[in-house]
Amino acid sequence: MTTMKFLNKLTKPLLLPYWSQDLFIAIPRIVCGYLLAFNFGADKFGMPWSPADANLGFFEVAFWFPNDVASYGGIFAIAPVFFAWMGAFAEAVGGLLLLFGFQTRVASFLVICTMLVAIFMQQIQNGLWNCLAAMGFLWIAMFYLILGSGRLGIDYLLTKKNI
Repeated sequence: MTTMKFLNKLTKPLLLPYWSQDLFIAIPRIVCGYLLAFNFGADKFGMPWSPADANLGFFEVAFWFPNDVASYGGIFAIAPVFFAWMGAFAEAVGGLLLLFGFQTRVASFLVICTMLVAIFMQQIQNGLWNCLAAMGFLWIAMFYLILGSGRLGIDYLLTKKNI
């Protein structure tokens, strides 16, 4: 399989029979992407809309986040800056990708990995209630890992001649 065929297959969304169904399933993707990019990710990762009091440069990780990641132990303690950057990137940039339905499956995979870490390394010791936000993002990302963006995303526009 050539690289282009693989990328097309990875990008091409599954379509539901009716536009109204694609519209309905786009709503959680858009809301989840917005929340990840503009609320959760922007506090940890320098984006143009990051809060001014976070004092973050573009694509810069918040000073406190690598220490938080290192406290998880194991491999996270070996390379906390790398894992902090990847987690913050998955939330901020992955959220944007979900919001626009661009490379939805790749973004979903990044969000899934990040949310699994958030659940099992950060929140689970504080009780299940504290895991709910990360679990919600995890479930949404799992759904879009299979479906892709649907008709209301950039992925559809890029692959519609091949659908």
